[in-house]
Amino acid sequence: MRRRIFGTAATTVVLGLLVPLSGCGGSEYGAGESGTLRLVAAEYGDTPATSSEAFWSKVTSEFTAAHPGIKVEVELLPWADIDSEVSRMVKAGNAPDMALIGSYSDFAAQDKLYAAHEILPVSAEANFLQPLAEAGSVRSTLYGLPFVASSRLLFYNEALFDKAGIKAPKTWNELKAAAKALKSTGVKYPYALPLGPEEAHAEAMIWELSNGGGYADNSGNYSLASARNVQTWNWVKQHLVAPGLTGPTPPSKLNRADAFAAFLRGEVGMLNGYPSLYHEARAKGIGVGSVAMPVSDTLRSEEAPPAVGVADWMMAFKQNGHREEIGAFLNFVYKDKNLMDFAGRYHLLPSTVSASRALAGSEGMDQTDTEFLNALRSAQLYPVNDPSWMAVSDTIKRNIGRAVEPGGDPKAVLEDIADRAVEVSANH
Repeated sequence: MRRRIFGTAATTVVLGLLVPLSGCGGSEYGAGESGTLRLVAAEYGDTPATSSEAFWSKVTSEFTAAHPGIKVEVELLPWADIDSEVSRMVKAGNAPDMALIGSYSDFAAQDKLYAAHEILPVSAEANFLQPLAEAGSVRSTLYGLPFVASSRLLFYNEALFDKAGIKAPKTWNELKAAAKALKSTGVKYPYALPLGPEEAHAEAMIWELSNGGGYADNSGNYSLASARNVQTWNWVKQHLVAPGLTGPTPPSKLNRADAFAAFLRGEVGMLNGYPSLYHEARAKGIGVGSVAMPVSDTLRSEEAPPAVGVADWMMAFKQNGHREEIGAFLNFVYKDKNLMDFAGRYHLLPSTVSASRALAGSEGMDQTDTEFLNALRSAQLYPVNDPSWMAVSDTIKRNIGRAVEPGGDPKAVLEDIADRAVEVSANH
């Protein structure tokens, strides 16, 4: 039995855990014998009890029972390592048959992946939610199959809001006024602004979209230093950070996990969150309100921005030539009952129209779950279909926090990030 090491976050849950499933023995990095598929998947659980192993064991066993000639083995890796580990496997010529990770476009650019139409029937390909399908496509061809997703909403601690006598904000100025009221009642983090390197690109995109900006223009080209983005960070620095409305930890040092932990301790008035945090807070007895991200007071009503959506991607590698077997397995995995099962385990959202409709009609959905699902249907995702996105997002994560530091110049910081994006794009 292999030793399993679980940490406190999904990015550190399993270290080198190999899970042979469906009665299949493990093979190092090859595809194994004919009729055996290998899937490398991220571990979504944060304890042994919540490990993704239970889901994959169930699904692969049921699949093999229905397709006796095909076995599947699943290797679970932590989020912190999986993208680089799969890249290493591919570079070494030992690609898995399938991978469930955070990005796909670099492999698509290298012509390493099957397109969706090569492995799925037309009805299955057409079943993906439109924003997710668009983000999973390169030059109108779907390569990254969205698996599960989430959208972002602004959460607020209802008890702290009641104590301060305030209501949920709809505009930036209302958010600033709410933060001031929360600070006056002693709230440690009136608005938690996690611009640390863990996931600063998410918080940054939320703010930029709420002012009509974002990472890319209508043509799909990077617009990282646009006038609206510069305006956004000047406002955040001047109206939230400088007056001390973002808490004692400088935003550039505050990671998402730390902000979420503070929210669960009742120390945060407002922050942007996703479904799993909402349910975890509710389980701890914290009353959580949720609204769309407040918008800039200069944004016209017809410019109502989309929510930020995030998806994880299933992809199928060509190397081992198991196109038909991969197609059979993925068709099985993407059945509504399986997709809803996985999404439900981790309070995420399924990626298909049919599973989303089934979820919307289920008894387990509350109002906030419905809000997340509705937001996802029109959400804007990261430009993951650009092969340079991994490097560009890393640049954003490590630098955007400087824009709101006391001596920081938002325009200069954004221009530095944009220049780096140009350099990275030129190498892809």
